[in-house]
Amino acid sequence: MKLKYFSHSAFQFTSNSGKKILVDPFFDGNPTSPVKSDEVSADYIILTHGHGDHLGDAFKIAKRCNSMFICVNELANYCISKGFNAHNMHIGGSYNFEFGRVKFTIAHHGSMTPDNYYAGEPSGVILSIDGINVYHTGDTGLFYDMKLIGEMTPLDYMLLPIGDNFTMGITDALKAVELANPKIAIPMHYNTFPVIKADPYEFKNQVEQMGKKCIVLEYGQEIEL
Repeated sequence: MKLKYFSHSAFQFTSNSGKKILVDPFFDGNPTSPVKSDEVSADYIILTHGHGDHLGDAFKIAKRCNSMFICVNELANYCISKGFNAHNMHIGGSYNFEFGRVKFTIAHHGSMTPDNYYAGEPSGVILSIDGINVYHTGDTGLFYDMKLIGEMTPLDYMLLPIGDNFTMGITDALKAVELANPKIAIPMHYNTFPVIKADPYEFKNQVEQMGKKCIVLEYGQEIEL
């Protein structure tokens, strides 16, 4: 499986079978994105919540690619109301797709679409693809059940925000890594806007001081997991 980071919270997973899964595809209005939405394709689009910097360009991409949305029930119904295909799920639930398994977790945040539609509970998501478990926390504050999440599903990678203000900052993100205990931490949701300015290498250094591993992905970088 390959993982590509576009900046903010936008990632693309490419399974060994070639299926492409986008998470929180925010490109065209994103000052740090190295690509525009018309340069990205997706078989599936996972949304962690309905805020504009996460819903982003999902509809543009889904219309062009005939993508299937995967998200919590209310947000999935919102996508359906816009004429798209969606698989409705909810927090605590999991489902096996052709590319792998998806499970939604809690996240402490909010969720409303740009046109003021209530989009259900915000979420994190665990993707189990090609034998690798990746936890994308979504936008969230720190919560102790991250320990339980890591105990229930041993995590190979944890993608977590460090930008503060709207989410965890570096201090809380370090505690999140301690609790969830992934093999490798990858920071996200920083430097997109001045209010969430953070140094990912400060986070990396402190993770490594804890005796754990961290990878800082450059915008547009793709790695093999």
